Amino acid sequence: MDRRGFLKGVGLGAASLALPGCVSTSKLFGRKDRPNILWILSEDISPDLSCYGTEAVQTSNLDRLARQGIRYTNAFTTSPVCSASRSAMITGMYQTSIGVHHHRSHRDDGYTLPEPVRLITEYFREAGYFTANVKTAAPGVKGSGKTDFNFQFKNAFDGSDWNQRKPGQPFFAQLSINVTHRGRHWKNLREKLKNPVDPARVNLPPYYPDHPIARKDWATYLDSIQMMDQYVGKILKRLDDEGLADNTVVIFIGDHGRCHVRGKQWLYDGGIHIPLIIRWPRPSEGRGWPGKLKAGQVCDDLVSAIDISATVLKIAGIEPPKYIEGRVFLGPGAKKREYIIAARDRCDETVDRIRCVRTKRYKYIRNFMPERPYTQKNRYKERSYPMLNLMKELHAGGKLTPVQALFMAARKPDEELYDIRKDPYEIRNLAVSPKHQRPLKKMRVILDKWVRKTGDKGQFPEKESAITKRDRERIREDRKRPE
Repeated sequence: MDRRGFLKGVGLGAASLALPGCVSTSKLFGRKDRPNILWILSEDISPDLSCYGTEAVQTSNLDRLARQGIRYTNAFTTSPVCSASRSAMITGMYQTSIGVHHHRSHRDDGYTLPEPVRLITEYFREAGYFTANVKTAAPGVKGSGKTDFNFQFKNAFDGSDWNQRKPGQPFFAQLSINVTHRGRHWKNLREKLKNPVDPARVNLPPYYPDHPIARKDWATYLDSIQMMDQYVGKILKRLDDEGLADNTVVIFIGDHGRCHVRGKQWLYDGGIHIPLIIRWPRPSEGRGWPGKLKAGQVCDDLVSAIDISATVLKIAGIEPPKYIEGRVFLGPGAKKREYIIAARDRCDETVDRIRCVRTKRYKYIRNFMPERPYTQKNRYKERSYPMLNLMKELHAGGKLTPVQALFMAARKPDEELYDIRKDPYEIRNLAVSPKHQRPLKKMRVILDKWVRKTGDKGQFPEKESAITKRDRERIREDRKRPE
């Protein structure tokens, strides 16, 4: 697609997604007292916080942040894996529109963003902001410094801490917390916590077996959230100690959903539904926290993670460029979404193409490669997911319930449709139900239109040069496996 076609496509595509505003606000978007913006990303988490109703976990600092601002219950990423999701967020564009949809496919090939797309930090810099990818987050807390953008870039940030800015200069800071990302550091989390989660108290989704291994793994995930919450408390205290809290907008989100079976790398809500909390104080009001956003709100508007980029630009008094697909969701001119769209493409050596449309009531999933099972080869998951290997073992012995066995199917359905209100765990596929053909057909049309208007690059085969040597070898091995 040429540049003119790209611009035409994203313009029409974005317009088709937006509807006319939600949120009780005070006066917004003035340039006089430009606020600082602190964007905290916690890796690999769903809304499994106590303020979202998760009973076994304790997240007092994020609960307090929610009481001081607004908590969104329908926020979603555009991808269930980090490099694609983060690339979309930092540009305000669908990863499928800008060719960065295959996970970590452009680390070494020199791929750059298509014109006129830019990182939002460039717009902040031009407006006089200092931009930071924070590594020295707070005493006892380090930011991971993770970007994981799936394209080549230069000078994405000005520094690694907002304290490097000039006196009086406003800042835009991204701060990534990786304790919630599955890894070896999870092994000793319980020893570091005063109140580790009791595996006997966790509520497992019905698509997981009620087994000690599953309970322990889920409890460890919640332990990582409790540790992350402690980190957030220290970061917020640093803002207080430095006298910055009253003029700093704090945005807390996940970079995509939880790192579990049916979560990360999948378009079920476990892979794309994220927490989103925003606190925006009003400097003149001080520590009463009435804020420019009325405190204690809960909003169920649909928000896509690419909307956050457009919104933080607007908060800073910067008009979002017309080409971006994200839309401002706060203040005058805010546009509500009727639906969000998310996409999954190749992850590591695992080739697949899946798209979804999510409204407040329904989730529609189209599997473009239904012949590929959910459990096709992926070394990362097989090495790191104890629950996956447990389910394979139980399935081989005929010990899974029908709901738990869905993920073990030899092939995926061509289409999936779920009534989220009645079936929040997405386990009763209504795509073949005669009573649900109307919403099914409507969401088919929405997806087809989106693919055309945004120029979804997942339609086209991936260039061999974009696949790393390691993944290329694994793909070849996978193709040799007997069916």
